Formats: sequence, structure tokens, C-alpha cells
Amino acid sequence: MSYMKLIQDIDQGNMDRVYVLYGTETYLMEDVMQRILRQSLSDDEYDFNYSKFDMNEIPIELAVEEAFTFPFMGGKRVVLIRDPWFLTAQKPKTDVEHNTDALLTYVSQAPEETVMIIMASYEKLDERKKLVKELKKQTRVFKAEPMSERELRDWISAKSADAEVQFEKEAADAFLTLTGADLMIMSSEINKLTLYAADGGVITKEIVYDLVARSLEEDIFALVDATVKQRIDEAMKIYKDLLKQKEAPIKILALVVRQFRILHQVKELKDQGYSEKAMAGKLKIHPYVVKLAAKQVSSFRKHDLLKQIDELAELDHQIKTGRISDELGVELFILKRNKSMEV
Repeated sequence: MSYMKLIQDIDQGNMDRVYVLYGTETYLMEDVMQRILRQSLSDDEYDFNYSKFDMNEIPIELAVEEAFTFPFMGGKRVVLIRDPWFLTAQKPKTDVEHNTDALLTYVSQAPEETVMIIMASYEKLDERKKLVKELKKQTRVFKAEPMSERELRDWISAKSADAEVQFEKEAADAFLTLTGADLMIMSSEINKLTLYAADGGVITKEIVYDLVARSLEEDIFALVDATVKQRIDEAMKIYKDLLKQKEAPIKILALVVRQFRILHQVKELKDQGYSEKAMAGKLKIHPYVVKLAAKQVSSFRKHDLLKQIDELAELDHQIKTGRISDELGVELFILKRNKSMEV
């Protein structure tokens, strides 16, 4: 089930008795959880009818017992279960023992007065386990994984529509780029933009560039992009700005190396016929970041990328052995880009 469909159902009151939220996109899981809470409980009911259980500390039986307890003053009860490692193939990191049969029994007998939320921040569940199979059969299961570009744009549209403002297409492009398609950052920054635009306003590319804080990763991406395309003045401005922000030159160098390695890996995988989604899964980075990298390396030669990585490794060695200062070393790397690098 998609995230947009799930939150639409919740917001309309089409609630299930048990939700299993798992995956690597923490923002989506937390957002779904908060929507369930808002739909199920009033502010006055939180203290009496909302319980949280960490499976690293508390046996599942106690959470199940609480879930079977009739809510105080009627209404609904919400029971949140975090870190259910027993749903995965992972070895336990705790001595707490769990009678998972209690949860099996619960999902087949879940009372309508209780909403149970099982939050598993793991990439995957162990499909071989009977409990996992039953949860997938009998509960609402949502896998929170990085959104596609289309889903991200739908998310922007939905958020801006809620605030009664409009994003221009170029503004959405800039917003995705500046935030690195990180939903945590996007959520914070979009609130700032919608407040600025106010009811009925339009968010332009210029407004995005003025108000959205660039992440360090985005600055590094822009620095590398400007450097390899020999826009030296632009690259130097970004570098000097990072220094003014008290970023250490050696840290900047490490991130530049990391970005060149990503570019090389994307180039390799692209040449092997991998899709952008497959590349994102293999490299453990967001699909939108892969898309930008793929566009950036489309006209690069593999040899040129490897040469930059070798030069950066040599520069790192020179800095660590005291042959050159870190600040000057990074500056010279930017200024002395090989004119033969094809872009």
C-alpha cells in the first residue's frame, strides 16, 4: 500500500485494529504513527489511553495485556510497540524474552476499542516466521521506503495544497535538489515556505533559493559539479562559504572524495544497465540523489573520475604528512582541475 493511500484512509477515519510499519524511511513511519494517534485520541486521552513499549526492555506479553485492556472512559486505546526485533532474522541485543504466541493470539482477536501500532525500523522482516506471515495476512502492513521522484512531487503537492499555496514546477525542482530529497529536511523546510507564501500564495524558485537552507551534502554536490565543469569561480565561492560556516577543510575533502566515489559507482552501474532505482538500492542512497548523479556523470569518462579519486587520495596523504595545509590543498585541487576532463 502506498503512503498517500494509507494516510488518506487514516485521515478519513478508515482505521484498522493493528498496523505494522517497517522499513528505512523513518519520517514516513513517524508521520503515519502521529496521524493514527490524532485520529484515535483527543488531547485529554493521551495520559490514560496511550501506552508505549520498547521490545528491548519489555516483554511483548505486557504490551498485549495492555492492548486487551478496555480504554479508560470509553473511546479508544492506542498501544505502540517499538523495536520488535523478533520479527526479523537479527539476533537479540537484549536478554528480554518474548512469548510471541501472545501477539499471534492478539492479532486474531484484536478488540475494536484498541489500535496497536508495531513500528519496526528494519529494512525487511523475516518472511519465514509464522508471526510475520500472520501479521501480513491479518493486519495493515506498510513498508516505509524511499519515495520515487513522482511520489516526492505528490508529497510536495499535497503539503502545499493543505497550506493553500502553490509550488511552481521549477520551485519543486529546486526544493528537491536543495534538500537532497530528505523527507525530514523537506518537512521542516516546506513549513517555512508555506508560512512565507501564506494563503493563496505561489512559491517560486527564487523563494526556495532564498529561504531553504542548503545541506552540507548539497553544498558538496554543487562544489563537485562546479569543479568538474570548470566553473572555478563558482566552486571557489562555495568552498569559501563552507569555510566561513566553520566546516573543516579536511571534512570537506572527505565529503568531496565520497561524492566522487558515488559518481564513479553510478557511472559503473549505469554502464552495466542498472536502473536508477536498482542503483539506489545497491548504493544505499536516495533514488533522487542517484538521478542527479546519473545526470552529472552522463558525459564523464570513467578514466577521468578515477583520476580525480587518485588525485584526492594523494592530496589526503600530503595533508596528513604535513606537506601541505588542508585549506590550501583543497583550494589547489579546485583551481588545478585537469582541462582534459570532458564534461
